[in-house]
Amino acid sequence: MPRFLTLIRIDEKNAPAEGPSPELQERMGKLLEEITKAGVMLDTAGLTPTSDGTRVTWEGGRLSVTDGPFTETKEVIGGCSISQCKDKAEAIEWTKRFLSLHEEYWTITAEVRQIAEG
Repeated sequence: MPRFLTLIRIDEKNAPAEGPSPELQERMGKLLEEITKAGVMLDTAGLTPTSDGTRVTWEGGRLSVTDGPFTETKEVIGGCSISQCKDKAEAIEWTKRFLSLHEEYWTITAEVRQIAEG
C-alpha cells in the first residue's frame, strides 16, 4: 500500500498563542487513536515554532544558514504525518477529518503527497 506524507501548514501569526484548546487536543487524540487502530497512521508529530527553527539554503553554489523566526513566511509547517492508505483518496479523507476537528478561528492548509517508493 502506498505511503503518504501530510504537511500541516498554519499561519503562526493567527494561531492561538496558547496552542490547541484542551477540547481540540481531546478530539485529535480520539481521531489519532482511530487512525492508528485502522492501521493507517505510521507516524505523526507537531513541530516547534519557527522561532526555534533554522533554514539551510543552497543557492548559487553557496550555503546560507538563517535562524528563525521566518517573518517573510505567512504559512509554516506546524506538523506532519506519515500514513499508509489504499490510495490518495483515503489519505485525503483522513486529512479532511483531522482539519474538521479544529475550531473555526484556525486557518490550516494540509498538503497530501504520496511518498515515492524505490
